[in-house]
Amino acid sequence: MDNKSYVENGYYLFKLENLLRNRNLSINKVMRDTNTDFKVLKRIMNGEVVRIDITVLARLCDYLNCSITDLFEYHPNQK
Repeated sequence: MDNKSYVENGYYLFKLENLLRNRNLSINKVMRDTNTDFKVLKRIMNGEVVRIDITVLARLCDYLNCSITDLFEYHPNQK
């Protein structure tokens, strides 16, 4: 399930949970393999991120062999 995080001008769609599910990866395995804190991964999965650490994004993209837009995307409000 993708998670939306609404902001003033639109929303962010967080897709890490689906990506892990589609690849049969557990959050615990990703946490260990990428040396990323469990809470950080859960926040990204749940769309509860306030600030995104570009180092964490690079680690995840490298590990999952994906681009940033595979992890999340921004959708502006329609005018």
